Amino acid sequence: MTSQLFTYGVLGVVSTVAAFVVNRRLFTGAGAGRMSLLEGFYYVVGLVSLGLGWYFNVRYTHTYPNASYVNYTKMLFSNWAADSAAQDYIIVNVVLLSVWTITDGRRRGMRIPWIFFVMSLFTSLAFAMGFYLAFVERQRRYAPEEVASRTA
Repeated sequence: MTSQLFTYGVLGVVSTVAAFVVNRRLFTGAGAGRMSLLEGFYYVVGLVSLGLGWYFNVRYTHTYPNASYVNYTKMLFSNWAADSAAQDYIIVNVVLLSVWTITDGRRRGMRIPWIFFVMSLFTSLAFAMGFYLAFVERQRRYAPEEVASRTA
């Protein structure tokens, strides 16, 4: 199980680094300037979510010898309240996040916006969403006239 956690951790880091690398214009030179308070808030929420999620995932993989995505998903549906939250989480993560980040990201001129969906598979939904919103905030400051012309 430790090797599985390591693999997911590496894939999470790789997908996060890829998001920064392909959008480096937002972070280098004049770029979008200094980090705004709102952008920083998004990063903090994402990182806190990542820490909490990994804490629980490590405990899960060490508690259940048959830890897997399939078993994890089955365990999400353990009672009616969990069923409601689980279906909501799955639809938001798999359907809405991917469609939202790809369509909205393209409109805003972000590069490979689908990477945030991939990131969510190896980190957490809130981490990927927080980082996506931080990138959107940075993109807004980077090229406000470009974003306005794309959305008009």
